[in-house]
Amino acid sequence: MSAITDIAPADSSAALAHFQAELRFETDCADVHQALASGACDFVLLDVRSPALFARGHVAGAINLPHGKIVASKLQDFPPETVFVTYCAGPHCNGATRGAIRLAQLGRPVKVMPGGITGWIDEGFALATAEAA
Repeated sequence: MSAITDIAPADSSAALAHFQAELRFETDCADVHQALASGACDFVLLDVRSPALFARGHVAGAINLPHGKIVASKLQDFPPETVFVTYCAGPHCNGATRGAIRLAQLGRPVKVMPGGITGWIDEGFALATAEAA
């Protein structure tokens, strides 16, 4: 018996519920890229890193709002049903999660893009810079 099967996998219905629930909280770089490229952008993409890191490279179309500065007054121009997607440096960074927590505390619908900038680059997608913005 391997470490893989030492603990039995969940039954199919439990696995389905788990993996569907996961996608209610997360999205990936490829899906964000496709939505942005197709113009089917029904969400606001938030880069929750510092302005300096944002200037060095970010996803084109993202708004820079550091996670520590996510407050109700910064969101007043967005309707309450606006879906936000947060990202940070990548899977080694918890900024996207911190941003998502702040948005959820404000009653806003939110998902995270866990790959962040690292995942974006790994997928072969280009970054925009402050000069290009």
